[in-house]
Amino acid sequence: MCGIGGLVYTRGTFPQPQTVLDRMAAALRHRGPDGAHFARLPHADLVHTRLSIIDLAGGDQPLSAGTGTLIANGEIYNDPQIRQQIGQSHFKTGSDCESPLLLWERNGTDYARGLRGMYAIALYDSAQEELLLSRDPFGIKPLYVTEFEGGLAFASEPGVLLAAGLAPRTMRPSARDELLQLQFTTGRETIFSTIHRVMPGETVRVVQGRILDRQHRSPLPDLVPNQPPLTEEDALHQLDAALMNSVQAHERSDVPFGLFLSGGIDSASLLTAMARLPRPEKLRTWTAVFEARNAADEADAAADLARGVQAEHETVRITASMVWQHLPAIVACMDDPAADYAIIPTWFLAQKAAQDVRVILSGEGGDELFCGYGRYRSAIRPWWRGGRRMWRRGMFDGLNVLRTHPADWRDGIMAAEVNAASEPSRLAAAQAVDCAEWLPNDLLLKLDRCLMAHGLEGRTPLLDPVVADVAWRLPDTLRVRGDKGKWLLRRWLEQHCPAAKPFAPKQGFTVPIGAWIAEQGERLGTLVAQQDCIQEIARPERVRALFQAAGGRKTGHAAWTLLFYALWHRTHIRGLAPTGDVFETLSQ
Repeated sequence: MCGIGGLVYTRGTFPQPQTVLDRMAAALRHRGPDGAHFARLPHADLVHTRLSIIDLAGGDQPLSAGTGTLIANGEIYNDPQIRQQIGQSHFKTGSDCESPLLLWERNGTDYARGLRGMYAIALYDSAQEELLLSRDPFGIKPLYVTEFEGGLAFASEPGVLLAAGLAPRTMRPSARDELLQLQFTTGRETIFSTIHRVMPGETVRVVQGRILDRQHRSPLPDLVPNQPPLTEEDALHQLDAALMNSVQAHERSDVPFGLFLSGGIDSASLLTAMARLPRPEKLRTWTAVFEARNAADEADAAADLARGVQAEHETVRITASMVWQHLPAIVACMDDPAADYAIIPTWFLAQKAAQDVRVILSGEGGDELFCGYGRYRSAIRPWWRGGRRMWRRGMFDGLNVLRTHPADWRDGIMAAEVNAASEPSRLAAAQAVDCAEWLPNDLLLKLDRCLMAHGLEGRTPLLDPVVADVAWRLPDTLRVRGDKGKWLLRRWLEQHCPAAKPFAPKQGFTVPIGAWIAEQGERLGTLVAQQDCIQEIARPERVRALFQAAGGRKTGHAAWTLLFYALWHRTHIRGLAPTGDVFETLSQ
């Protein structure tokens, strides 16, 4: 796992000075603490910071072959198969990121279609003055671009482009409204006025500093028309093969790795699959628990599962004082903002795990592929039985806190719904909407930023084409049955790890942020209300009242969102570094 950045110039444009590249490397250092390297090429400059995972001694980038130079952030899980196909003698290193380069020599701009993995790749052809920017189909690894007068710049994080002075710290108000109502932003445009995402599955072709065209690769397989539905027995057999194949591929590493274990179905499934594979040393697992009254706690269940497979397990206890001390730094790592309070446990788990390992496997994607959310079951009911569309209400609807009610905050979700209309069922369409927006722009973004803040690589075995091929061919009856989502995954876990009790009621994993805010309601509400960015969008007296009533579910989420936005705006729009705990930071 690494950080990448660079610039390509239009003809006649002078290249940026080395100081700009140095600023990019400094802003990427947390993603690649093991060294920075540069390539100054005709009409292009590339920056790579490395977190060494595969081929520790010989895998430095940039990598070159013929007229091509490549830098990449990610892991190519079918690298062994690509090497066998091309011939090992053609490779100069043991780096898995050399495979995309050699595929490009053979297949040109279609090279990414041969990749299985998570990746953000920049590949520059000096002869054609052409840059290819590619991102994996699920959007596990991030990539951003900004155009300027003399060309185009790209980086793993928008904060890199801001720090290097390649993009202004100005916001798109429509994206801010979307953030407030959805807690994340959708589509190609980011919250920054001139910075855009390379979309999941895209390969963008840039010639002489300008974008010419885009290719797209879907994360979800094309279904064969009139294919007989899978029986439960066949589906279980295929799921077992797919999970074992994916977990084994995701364990490939030259450094220690472990697992975030929540006590839920997804991480328990990964633990079960990992325990069936041979390994030279004990598996390491980590679980978060919150020290707060009435907080959901599955730590004991997770610890029991870990002990059952002889894993070395740690419980990370998170208190309110820890959150207030570190929250400015936690929010600062979310430069592309997602106000998901799950960033809190993810950040603390990464901080702890990074002391012992460099790679973490995590269960993101299980709900989206196997149908775990209650909103899916609601989306497929008729309206007279309580059915309702997803993401239909915004966070601040009915609270009378904002000065102006956001009007178009649901446009991005509506566009995803239109694109998903061709799916074979309403259930699959609902899942496809989440795979297009919620998954890459909230869950995977959260995992990437919180782990990379600690120099830790995150891997998601459930988000793999081998697994998706099985999950997406399931009939609805094997996705949801009665009030149970993830039906087939639960059945698989019941067969292979009955101790996980996959059909028992789950407590869930909810951060008690509302209760913690309510404890500091008057003090914290006053500090948030006095921020200029909050006064611009909200009524201060209503903000203070909201924080004092934050013990409720809706009021707690809304107060958290304003707190997140106040801290985020201070760091990423005003450009001020965190300078203490949450109270000290907001007091300045």
